[in-house]
Amino acid sequence: MITPDYARTMAAYNRWQNESIYGAAAGLSDEERRRDRGAFFGSIHRTLSHLRWGDEIWLSRFGDFPPPPPTASLGGSAAVYDDWEELRAGRIALDETIIGWAASLTPRDLEGDLTWFSGAMKREITRPRALLVAHMFNHQTHHRGQAHAMLTAAGAKPDDTDLPFIVKE
Repeated sequence: MITPDYARTMAAYNRWQNESIYGAAAGLSDEERRRDRGAFFGSIHRTLSHLRWGDEIWLSRFGDFPPPPPTASLGGSAAVYDDWEELRAGRIALDETIIGWAASLTPRDLEGDLTWFSGAMKREITRPRALLVAHMFNHQTHHRGQAHAMLTAAGAKPDDTDLPFIVKE
């Protein structure tokens, strides 16, 4: 399904896009970042909080990484990181963690199934590891797309999002 090289490419893409999104968001006032813009999690800030929380929960399921703070509901993940500077600094560190994790992946790490308790589904779920790694990156792209649209509507200018134009290190 996917390879370690896929995960490494997507980890680099994730970091590149987050630098763009957070850079554009930093140009807005806190009030503008928190303005309800009708997205699933409401605001730019809440969407980025959910996205960070989601990455942290998936990494904790994939390996020896600490889980994010628990939430009572899926919507609660959007309120976990209320301070902008903490959200941004944590995102930068998390992106480096994802880069390191992806760099260490072997084909064997993507084999087999993973079982976890889903708070969203309120039950234990088992799925192929490779599918779940692909899902983590897809989830990032989905919510960053929402943030990109909200930022653009707010007058900010995030970078292009096309994967073929990824900035190589």
